[in-house]
Amino acid sequence: MIERSCYKLLIFQILICILSFFLFKPLFYPLLLFLVFSIYFFRDPKREIKDHVVSPADGKIDYVSGNRMEIFMSPFDCHVNRSPISGEVTNIKYIPGKIKPAFFKEKDAERNEIFIKDPEGNIFKVVQIAGVFARRIVCFVRPGEKVNKGDKIGMIRFGSRVVLEIPKGYVFVKNLGEKVKAGETVAIKKEDA
Repeated sequence: MIERSCYKLLIFQILICILSFFLFKPLFYPLLLFLVFSIYFFRDPKREIKDHVVSPADGKIDYVSGNRMEIFMSPFDCHVNRSPISGEVTNIKYIPGKIKPAFFKEKDAERNEIFIKDPEGNIFKVVQIAGVFARRIVCFVRPGEKVNKGDKIGMIRFGSRVVLEIPKGYVFVKNLGEKVKAGETVAIKKEDA
């Protein structure tokens, strides 16, 4: 299954491939290879959503400290982002910034911050950070919208990083260097630890 927000881009790539086949064949094969990669990259597999607080992204945890976890998404990870909890989107803040490789932890990088309040009033923050190849942050939700845990909330196209910040009273159960999948448990309440 392909993420719906990517259909137009893929149709455009298909048309360019067809044109290149008839007008300039040497360009056809690299474009076809890029099209195949794009179809793989924009995949949107079904996920089993686990208990507690779930990962908003696929990738490798390359930073964990206190209430903050950072997940680096390589070009081979699924780039659909999901809500870590059920609740209401209270605010979305887009911050334009510098475009740098996603493996650098730059505080001035282009990003989109999504704030979600759970039914108990706790605020969770998901930050979508664009990398040098991720020139498009896509946000699927709006302030005031209700989301269920595991619902799709956005996507970052072509390499990126996602940050999850949890409120006091929660602890991460995944460690630095571990691979995670969107929908997999990454944090629980302290009393459940």
